[in-house]
Amino acid sequence: MSQLLDASPCRCALFAALLSLAPMGAFAEPAVALPAAKASESVAIPADALPAQADAAIEKGLEFESLGRWSDAVAHYERALRETPGERRLEWRFDVARLHSCLERRYSDASFIETLGSVDARAALELHSELLSKIESHYVVTPPWTKLTRRGAHAMLVATRDPAFQSQHGIRPTDARIEALRQELNDRLLAIGEVRNAREALRIASDLSALGENRIGAPAAAWTMEFVSAAAGGLDNYSAFLTPGQLRDVYSQIEGNFVGLGVELKADSGALLIVRVIPGSPAERASLHAGDRITAVDGQQTAALTTDEAAALLTGEEGSFAFVTVASPNAPATGSDDLAYLAAKPATDAPLNSQSRTVRVRREHVEVPSIEEPGIFDADYGVAYMRIPVFQKSTSRDVESALWDLHRQGMRTLVIDLRGNPGGLLTSAVELADKFVAQGNIVSTRGRSDGEDFDYRAHQAGTWRVPLVVLIDGDSASASEIFAAAIHDNRRGTIVGVRSFGKGSVQGIFPMTHSGAGIRLTTAKFYSPLGKAISDVGVSPDVTVTIAADDARAVRRTTGYRGEAGGNRGEAGAEPADTALARAIEVARQQMAMR
Repeated sequence: MSQLLDASPCRCALFAALLSLAPMGAFAEPAVALPAAKASESVAIPADALPAQADAAIEKGLEFESLGRWSDAVAHYERALRETPGERRLEWRFDVARLHSCLERRYSDASFIETLGSVDARAALELHSELLSKIESHYVVTPPWTKLTRRGAHAMLVATRDPAFQSQHGIRPTDARIEALRQELNDRLLAIGEVRNAREALRIASDLSALGENRIGAPAAAWTMEFVSAAAGGLDNYSAFLTPGQLRDVYSQIEGNFVGLGVELKADSGALLIVRVIPGSPAERASLHAGDRITAVDGQQTAALTTDEAAALLTGEEGSFAFVTVASPNAPATGSDDLAYLAAKPATDAPLNSQSRTVRVRREHVEVPSIEEPGIFDADYGVAYMRIPVFQKSTSRDVESALWDLHRQGMRTLVIDLRGNPGGLLTSAVELADKFVAQGNIVSTRGRSDGEDFDYRAHQAGTWRVPLVVLIDGDSASASEIFAAAIHDNRRGTIVGVRSFGKGSVQGIFPMTHSGAGIRLTTAKFYSPLGKAISDVGVSPDVTVTIAADDARAVRRTTGYRGEAGGNRGEAGAEPADTALARAIEVARQQMAMR
């Protein structure tokens, strides 16, 4: 079992397909989700304003739903729940949107379709039984069997009206039997009483799956798979069923390599927003940038597709090409989007149209770097810098190598940038913290079984004594928060930025015995060295630097956190100032001045 620490369900990393680190619905490749919304500072909202705020959020969410934009609806409801936590109507719409979004993702996943074609009713029930057994043995708290069973029945209701499900199983949307089945499912759903254990949950799933097959002909195995996905996804926002393709992607993510374009994406109002471009990737060579919005792939407009359909167009065999049309902010238009003309040009050519431009990008094997942009930012004070975008297998080794290089260049103090880092491997975060903390606790994990209770402690040998500044933001999550909290609680450095995401749980990756699928399952919660819970709270900085969301995105888009903190390098079109990095460097200089 691999232990992952990454954040939220709604942002995915399309490392040229989708690579995301985390949870609930990572839509495609890899299937681990990243933070979708920043953790905002607590704001006092008058109680009488909350219902109106929730009403407005639901109205906007229903617009997304009516257009079938389920990924956008999920992201919208998640943001709304951060502003109005505990609002039951929002929670309900959020879960409905998640069910739709997860179904869309599965039915646009070739590996899942292949699984459907290879399992019969008995094999699907065996898969469901194995999944429930893993939940029973490893989930962080006592499983809510009644809730999971009812959610499975609700997932069947969602499937009856989903175009992808109907198409795959030859169901005519106008078939009168659909409404009859829906009424019967509603009656059965209301009749579900207390479900006391996994055996009872499995029996109900079996009965309802057979009902679906008998009433409208869709195979019982397909209905059972809805129960499988609903059970895993109904535990929390970070647990999820993983198709065979998604499971492979998770392992690729852990190793830090995959085949794709080399971009991390998230849904953005009918388009795919590029959140990050992997250094050295085909996307970087094709002049794609963070902040660009993909509006078409191979001539197909993303606005006319679901998020998962659009994302699926970016996947493909190594060596194949994708024609990607992007809208770039604040860039002049310069040419034609003609695909035939583009096809004859090398992939490394400059884009033909900068405002709405189409580039040809080759799908290649991409190595995701553990660290980015290490260097000396201030030679007089010996201020060194490195950015860690994700915690993967090679992070500890790569950081150690970079530290020695920086040491030879005159490093006397170090800024570690964890902004936008959604997490990764638990062991990687612990190993990195151990490089800087000489003694004491790094993090503690606590689960329902004794096997999940660990106290990770620092070791004296090999400890770097260099003064530290750690940069965090609202997208720094999970493993990032373990590292930041360890540095903070052990008084080993200064934390600069804004409060982190607040994702304080550990997920294990469990492959299934059959079908090649898996489950990402929350197995423990983690606590800082001083015993503080991280979930929904995050890590608070010692030095707060507030930056508007638009300004933060602009900094990421134009600098990738690189270069002088002031941002203006004297070229035409000055880059926006990275005020958080500037403040971190100032703190580092102060550290040296006081020594």
